[in-house]
Amino acid sequence: MRPHRRGAPAAPANRAASLDSRNEKRDAENRTQVRLYTPAEAARTLAVKESWLRRQAGVRAIPCTFLGKHLRFSEDDLREIVRRGRRPPR
Repeated sequence: MRPHRRGAPAAPANRAASLDSRNEKRDAENRTQVRLYTPAEAARTLAVKESWLRRQAGVRAIPCTFLGKHLRFSEDDLREIVRRGRRPPR
């Protein structure tokens, strides 16, 4: 026989509604988060040299983000870099 636990928290009356509410809050937070890549991560993703990426960002030839003195790239920045690099077939 199991001993009775005193002071155990009572389960919410509508547990499913409580879980849904928490999931909605978490989903809203995830939508507002922005993934930023370091130059090394961005270079690996784009398969280019990190030095090229830094040089191009330094002269503002490619889209990038500076957080203070820290260079970062958003997913939109990476997509735009790829888009700008496309060349039509001859």
